Amino acid sequence: MTPGARLAAAIEIIADIETRRRPAGDALKDWGLSHRFAGSSDRAAIAGLVYDALRRRGSSAHIMGAETARAIVLGMLRLERTLDADAIGRLADGARFAPAPLTGEERTRLEAADLSNAPPWVMGDYPKWLDPYLARVFGDERAGEAAALASRAPLDLRVNTLKAELEKAAQALAHLEAAPTRWSPFGLRIKLGADAKNPAIHASRLSSKAWSRCRTRARNCPRCSPLQGRASR
Repeated sequence: MTPGARLAAAIEIIADIETRRRPAGDALKDWGLSHRFAGSSDRAAIAGLVYDALRRRGSSAHIMGAETARAIVLGMLRLERTLDADAIGRLADGARFAPAPLTGEERTRLEAADLSNAPPWVMGDYPKWLDPYLARVFGDERAGEAAALASRAPLDLRVNTLKAELEKAAQALAHLEAAPTRWSPFGLRIKLGADAKNPAIHASRLSSKAWSRCRTRARNCPRCSPLQGRASR
């Protein structure tokens, strides 16, 4: 599939989610079943577009001045993927299977995209009713704290030091640009690209027993943080 076709598919799936009020996973699965020609890379890229758009729904609708599926996806490309209006226009060019060309208003809004004067819940992409609770905890930093959750999370791994050394594990995953985690001396973090599938770390030259996936931020994980580990004894 071309990038434009993937974009059109994401808009179609977002519209289905909005119309039928169904989970994103179900909509993506049904789309894949009815479009067998789409390969695994296509499905992964489309899923990335859909989930990025859902996470950036509020801010994207704000800059585009509309809450349609098309507006949300186009706004996400500007805010999350940091594409300029010309790059977005090359994706939505009206070619076969691609979305219709940008309108004059859409291009103007994409070029002038700015959230500096938006309310915190729009800047942070969270529900308005949640604002007083986040303000109580984070104060003026609540928009930034919430906005950090709108991007795709990295993959954190805990290295089993009984099976391998941290340095050797990092070298085995060098092609994925694995870097030490900030809080844990046993962790490695892999930043995932927006269009990338989850890396097949189990197929690495180093045995997968040398690490396990950490589903908690390393700072708070009792297995990854020495401080947490001592406190739990």
